[in-house]
Amino acid sequence: MKVIWKHAPISTNDITEKLTKTTRWSPKTIQTLIKRLVTKGALSYEKQSRMFVYTPLIKEDEYIGQESRSFLERFFDGNIAAMLSAYLEDDGLSREELDALRTLLANSEKRGKD
Repeated sequence: MKVIWKHAPISTNDITEKLTKTTRWSPKTIQTLIKRLVTKGALSYEKQSRMFVYTPLIKEDEYIGQESRSFLERFFDGNIAAMLSAYLEDDGLSREELDALRTLLANSEKRGKD
């Protein structure tokens, strides 16, 4: 999806070319993945002469939000504090990352008060 989000509209050949350079996937695997994404409603396509050209039907930020919520529910029963605690214990955060989180939390509090 990252390739499609970045280069849309994009043909099957262009998707395959880009992904074979950065993954070990075969062209057949890539074509199967594209078909599944169309079936799931993540992509639309248009036939242009002998090529299929794909466009995403879901925005990248929407997808990331859905996946983040799904991950949080699946592994932490929706408890974001538990998730952050587990992450901090295992990996730690740089000062810049901590500052970014503080800013996000402060901005969220301000929006909540309005």
